[in-house]
Amino acid sequence: MADDDYLALLDRAKSSLPEKIEKHERFSIPDPDILQEGKITVIRNFLDITDALRRDPLHLLQFLLREMGAPGSLEGRRAVLKAKLNANQLSDRIANYTETFVICSECKLPDTRMTKDGRILVLECDACGAHRPVHVRKAIKPESPDAIKEGEVYDLLIHDVGR
Repeated sequence: MADDDYLALLDRAKSSLPEKIEKHERFSIPDPDILQEGKITVIRNFLDITDALRRDPLHLLQFLLREMGAPGSLEGRRAVLKAKLNANQLSDRIANYTETFVICSECKLPDTRMTKDGRILVLECDACGAHRPVHVRKAIKPESPDAIKEGEVYDLLIHDVGR
């Protein structure tokens, strides 16, 4: 008799569950709030982003500057990049940084910290205990099949000139 009551309660509980289970993540990175000042891009909420990632602001700034190939600096709570960039470019680079330097490769949680083991940067996960060396992926540019050859004639269109 007790088994029938249990099964009836279990069926009632299952029927009250929603069909689609929503995914609630506690880890969210704020979108970069950018301001364009000519050819200078200012990320106004830079420290909010680094606080969400729990990483050193200078480390993220150095990563962004290296990825964008632009000079820049940290001024108070904002980062100033001396290049004209849009929010999508910055969001993509911050997502790459998060994948490489924040998210655990084993349990996919952001509960990690970076330590140095000699000269090697190691990502240690507080949730599952995993640790791995951080490998920064270098983008390999494929060789262009349209290489310039000596003696050939080419059409060239100049869009802009500098000083």
